[in-house]
This record gives sequence, structure tokens and C-alpha cells, in this order.
Amino acid sequence: MNNYHGTIIEESLENKTVLNHLKIVNTRIENVTKKHQTPWLLEWTLHTVEIKEKDALKIAEEIRHSLDTEHNWYADYKNKTYHYIIFRGKIFKIERDSAKQYAEVKKYGIALGIPEHQVDFSPGVE
Repeated sequence: MNNYHGTIIEESLENKTVLNHLKIVNTRIENVTKKHQTPWLLEWTLHTVEIKEKDALKIAEEIRHSLDTEHNWYADYKNKTYHYIIFRGKIFKIERDSAKQYAEVKKYGIALGIPEHQVDFSPGVE
């Protein structure tokens, strides 16, 4: 099985019940710095998650509906072949070797006002 791995920021979720459906393999709390450009937070909780391949789309939909409605956030997870990048308004399933698809996601995120350095997706990058 080709499971997905990623990091979900708990504070990005308006409805945190989606976390109950994820396998959380690690949790850490980080201080938020000026560079993060999220001045409404002093710290955030990062959950490293593993998602079964068969559940990837269902979980993406659940995350999409759970993301904060006040601020523009995204969540993402990937396996060797695909990368799910989830915004409140749209879910992208990217082929990991497609620069064109990554460029589309980056353009979408920037249009939402997400800082460019936070949508620094590119093919093949772990």
C-alpha cells in the first residue's frame, strides 16, 4: 500500500474532529514567527499524519470542510506518486512529477493571499 504522509496544523482547522480520523504519528508545538505571516497565532500544533491510500480523497474532503473560514489555509499530504493539496475551496491531486500542476496550485494559493513562501511546492520534493 502507498500511504500518504503530511503535516496538519491543528489551528488551521475550524472543526477539529477530522483529527479523530487520522493516524497521528507525531505532534509538536512550534512558536509562530513574523516570517510565518500568521499574526493571529503565537504558536501552532503540527500533527504529522499517515493516511491510507484508500482513504485519501475522503479525508481530503473532510479536511476541506474543516479548514478555518476566517483565514486562508491549506493542508497537504503525499505519497510517492501523488500529492493532495487541500484548500477550503478546492482540492488538488497533483502528480508528483508535474511542474505544470504544481504551478497551478501555487498560483491558486497566492491568489487566496497565502504568502508565496508558504506555497513553495515543486516536483519530487520530499
